[in-house]
Amino acid sequence: MTNLPFSPSSGGAPTSSFPSGPSIISHPRRSSYASVVSGAAATHAPAWTGSPANLGTATPSSSYPPQYNRLHRQGYGLDEEIQMNGGGNWRRPGFLPDHSRQFMKAVAHGGGGPGFIQQANQFFTPSYLKSSKYITQLAAANKSKNVVHKETSSAHSSNAPSLSTSSSNVNLHRMAPSHRGMTYDIIEHSPLSDDETLSPLPSKWNDSDKYSGLDVLGDGLEVRYVGAANKHEHEAAAVRANHPMPPQCGIYYFEVTVTAKPTDGMIGVGFSNKKASLERLPGWEHESWAYHGDDGKTFFGDNQGQGKPYGPTFGVEDTIGCGLNFATGAAFFTKNGIFLGNAFRDLKPGKVYPSIGMKKYPGCHVKANFGQFPFVFDIDGMMAQERRNIQAEIGSSNVSTLCPPLNETELLQALVAQFLAHDGYVETARSFTQEVREETEALNNSRATPMRDYIVEDDADAVKRQQIRTAILEGEIDKALELTNTHYNKVLENNPGICFRLRCRKFIELVRSYSEPESSQQPRRAKSANDQIGDNFEDVFTQDTEMYDQMQDIQNPEAMDTETEPATQDLYRAKDALEYGQQLKADYMNDEKKVYENTLNDIFSLMAYSDPKSSPHGHLLDPSGRVSVAEELNAAILVSLGKSSSAALERLYQQTEVLVNEISENGGVGAFINVRNDYLSG
Repeated sequence: MTNLPFSPSSGGAPTSSFPSGPSIISHPRRSSYASVVSGAAATHAPAWTGSPANLGTATPSSSYPPQYNRLHRQGYGLDEEIQMNGGGNWRRPGFLPDHSRQFMKAVAHGGGGPGFIQQANQFFTPSYLKSSKYITQLAAANKSKNVVHKETSSAHSSNAPSLSTSSSNVNLHRMAPSHRGMTYDIIEHSPLSDDETLSPLPSKWNDSDKYSGLDVLGDGLEVRYVGAANKHEHEAAAVRANHPMPPQCGIYYFEVTVTAKPTDGMIGVGFSNKKASLERLPGWEHESWAYHGDDGKTFFGDNQGQGKPYGPTFGVEDTIGCGLNFATGAAFFTKNGIFLGNAFRDLKPGKVYPSIGMKKYPGCHVKANFGQFPFVFDIDGMMAQERRNIQAEIGSSNVSTLCPPLNETELLQALVAQFLAHDGYVETARSFTQEVREETEALNNSRATPMRDYIVEDDADAVKRQQIRTAILEGEIDKALELTNTHYNKVLENNPGICFRLRCRKFIELVRSYSEPESSQQPRRAKSANDQIGDNFEDVFTQDTEMYDQMQDIQNPEAMDTETEPATQDLYRAKDALEYGQQLKADYMNDEKKVYENTLNDIFSLMAYSDPKSSPHGHLLDPSGRVSVAEELNAAILVSLGKSSSAALERLYQQTEVLVNEISENGGVGAFINVRNDYLSG
């Protein structure tokens, strides 16, 4: 084992062994369809030129040093919010609270002063994991849990049914939509089952998993040794964190700062599983690994007094970091931001927890940072280096055998052309194919080059599907329904869930028609934007006397003053929405399994507000909600024609996601890859 010497004077950030050319998002906009996929117009090589074919055999660098920046880092993206693209039909993604701005008021993670609020029990994102697929999934699960808790509490506080009851509980039989941009289909309100629950990040010391000689303080982040003084020569005590280190992180890292320690006190920092006794220091028990401050040695299940020389001793005001690279099985430690080298190698520890132990005289006091605050060590740099190593492996993959005889450029062009044709963009597909031909001939000195089998042929069904899609995207739902029933009369009959969502979208469009800014210049006879007309949709669609009274006042709208005409039109549009809503409610009133009820609750509640866009479900009025409906209907039509519901490019993406998830489950190299962020964003 090779350890780095403790040399505070040696520093410097590591240099990547791979070229650091411009990223994909830094390239200038290209001038044609073909050059986008072929790279012909690029002045630099694209950042990715391969495929995930060899991802399973990629091996990240396990050789540390290189040395990382030893200076304290004042902030590493902790104030960046995680943004989610939810795919639920009736939910628009929101933002998680920006907790970091609260604790940036404190110095580092010392805090503790008046008004300082600890974040141990709140959701947080360690800066080095902000690009991780795991943290994206964890944030979505946390958001879902919070929404369920909020709505459950709201339901308990009111006897009346809530208008904001989740629509995501509606488990309709639906075609898998091929959303543009390939967003995650996140169901916000459905609680996770035990099998689906992601392991949370450790966030505090576990008061129920410690030896009696320790006190857990400071919202679970601080530990103080209070063992009996007359037993100090023999008594030790340890504590574990509340959750294990998740392998899906790729690298897990935490830090502990020693705030007080008697001269002869002993402290060990490391990790252990549940089998390790808490009556001894970590490292002195089997299934535990630790770095001890009194002698600078590392221990891994050795007997007391043994160990291997590793680094310097540590004491008061020192910050010790502990990290585990699950992909390589290497564990390392840091002191005051300095990387000390790999302490253990080739580990396969299973489920292990951050752990700390103390021995001898009472008075030892430490404080942990599990990622709620900026780290002293540049763990962000280490994680970034590992990600670059894996991406370089991917970029060097040979794709010539994936789809012979197509080379890489031809394969990409074929995927794009098939994607455009599959989704009904016939004219765009033709334009793309023509540009591919022209650029290919130009590169071959004007010699005619036969196009391969991805030439777009006339497809009457593609034109019809595009007409239907266009109608939905323009909010003309009646036209889309008419075209669908004319050309594909069995599709809606065989897919009642899609038919229901189309009809709901029509109701939403009717509400939009009278709530648009340009049609609401005159004040309406209604309550304020936040005053509900009724407690649930029954009130909206049965107690509509006021609406009809206003309609009766309008005997001759053509003779009315032009200044009141917009308000008159609004009333007519609102009446249309009201009548259609009543019909929609009547058509689904026999829904014994309550499959549609929650969705109807949500959309009907829009009419309970004078300004629907400001209501709790105002996001349903966003035109972007048309996209998922259009994609579902398009997929259903394709299936009815005996074709695949998704394009080859989308299937490739889905298969890649499955592969990456599979090889990252136990801490493999896939944990360092986020397909969406790394290759689809920008």
